[in-house]
Amino acid sequence: MKLITHLKTIKRLGRLRKEENDDFRIYLRELPFSIKTIDQAVKTTSDAVSKRIDCTLCANCCRKLNPTLTVTDTRRLARHLGMTVNAFTARYLKKIQQDKKKLLIFQKRPCPFLKNNCCSIYEFRPHDCRSYPHLTRRGFVFRIRQAVEMVDVCPIVFNTYETLKNTLARRIRPAAFACFAIFSSHVLFSAMMG
Repeated sequence: MKLITHLKTIKRLGRLRKEENDDFRIYLRELPFSIKTIDQAVKTTSDAVSKRIDCTLCANCCRKLNPTLTVTDTRRLARHLGMTVNAFTARYLKKIQQDKKKLLIFQKRPCPFLKNNCCSIYEFRPHDCRSYPHLTRRGFVFRIRQAVEMVDVCPIVFNTYETLKNTLARRIRPAAFACFAIFSSHVLFSAMMG
């Protein structure tokens, strides 16, 4: 499969395919397959895509996203930079409220530690950055909305999701892919008829 890595193209296609991506998200959650089976398909696909994409040519996640920092992340980074936690927090972080939780994120984007498309604190980076794009964690079907939201930001997410749409149902059970194609066509026809 030819990968798409041009960020403007990914952003445009991500927006154009938003409804299709949402439809596939719903379809994937309703498949009669175990979470483990779907997770394995996602991991295999994501690993194959990741091997072919050099993140340092992109670094879009560091420009567009705001990772959540844990207390452990904050301590580790402050220590690495020779700062107190309070000084590090005051200089680089802000507190936000989300779903009744108080979170720490960087004050500005792009990330203040992004230098020449590389992370200048790579060995000490926050956990959220270490696990990005979060595709291979268990329970993908429960986090699929997050993947759909990142489709137009990250070439790895975009290409993994496109590959899943094109191959997952066919590879696991050919009849399921036909059902998705019929489902998508029905949704599109219904939307056109109004």
